[in-house]
Amino acid sequence: MARISAGEVVSRFDRRRLLAKAEALGAVPGPDGKHYRELFRHGSLQVEIYRPVGSDPQSPHTRDEGYVVIQGTGTFVIEGQRLPFGPGDFLFAPARVAHRFEDFSDDFAVWVLFYGPEGGER
Repeated sequence: MARISAGEVVSRFDRRRLLAKAEALGAVPGPDGKHYRELFRHGSLQVEIYRPVGSDPQSPHTRDEGYVVIQGTGTFVIEGQRLPFGPGDFLFAPARVAHRFEDFSDDFAVWVLFYGPEGGER
């Protein structure tokens, strides 16, 4: 599978039908050093890979967000809950709700699925 290059235009990904795990894991960190990278977009759906290192510095997002754990383990913290997770698990964070990953393993990686309108769905 071809590696994603830094100069590719996101609209190219709208035509994709497969995002391979190995290809996604190889896309981060990106050339800019960021630990997330958009890999697909279609309509309101935006798919990224996220591989934080050490800590998770994210802040609440303006759209609803789902995560599918690719690999690794840890704890998902949201609305006063601490939810342990592992490979294959799905996690959800509504728009504008603070959340983060804690105590995650060194190999931790997730698919990130942003969708819907700004402010989230009702």
